[in-house]
Amino acid sequence: MHHEGNLRKLKSQLMNPVEYGMPLNKVVVPLNPLIGKYISLQYKGLINCIHCGRRTSKSFSQGYCFPCMRSLAECDTCIVRPETCHFAEGSCRDEKWGETNCMQDHVVYLANSSAAKVGITRSTQVPTRWIDQGASQTLPIFKVGTRLLSGKLEHILRQQVSDRTDWRKMLKGEPKAIDLRALRDQLFEAMRSQIESLIREEEDGAIEWLDAELLDIRYPVLEYPEKANPLNFDNTHEIHGRLMGIKGQYLILDKGVVNIRKFGGYRIRLSY
Repeated sequence: MHHEGNLRKLKSQLMNPVEYGMPLNKVVVPLNPLIGKYISLQYKGLINCIHCGRRTSKSFSQGYCFPCMRSLAECDTCIVRPETCHFAEGSCRDEKWGETNCMQDHVVYLANSSAAKVGITRSTQVPTRWIDQGASQTLPIFKVGTRLLSGKLEHILRQQVSDRTDWRKMLKGEPKAIDLRALRDQLFEAMRSQIESLIREEEDGAIEWLDAELLDIRYPVLEYPEKANPLNFDNTHEIHGRLMGIKGQYLILDKGVVNIRKFGGYRIRLSY
């Protein structure tokens, strides 16, 4: 069986385990049934911008052409540094995009992917964001009304806990379980003065403390690799092997791992 199209991030559905699909052209190919089987991903030598469709010789910011990377709000530096969101200053690259994506409810959360981390996401992206990061445990701790405010809280908390995931460690097995509720309480105590100072700066009710349930996430993996060897379409036109599992946005093959989201816009042919 063959399917061809430009890569997009894997689609996922929270099940036990997570169910994955690969969008190619107008088809979403179910991937879970392919686990344990031989697959081939052949790069056809063509990259199209995931926003405008323009052909580009190089992909920027996981799938954009250079002009879009320089002009789109979703490619601005505030995306990776949300505490610098400048929508309220009137300088957002795209006001409509900012209203839809930044001026919406956000959740600040703790997660366990390779280790404990803090992160933020739009409420509508729960639990997709957590799955994309390969988190095995998650716990929402704050709910706020804007990306900027969630970024400010994350900035405070990352003085105590990282906001990064070690992708190699994440792909080499399930992380040791963490008591995220206990960690939340420790962080609240350690950073209480800064959190309360931020609360005083904001309108009443702008920051909602959450007492949420812990979510455990299982991934469809037959066997984790001893070494997470990254496979790259820029170095080879075909990535193939036995599909051992899927975690985050990574396909785990018996010969290495490939980050599908990294190669957004690359035209590939999937065979199995």
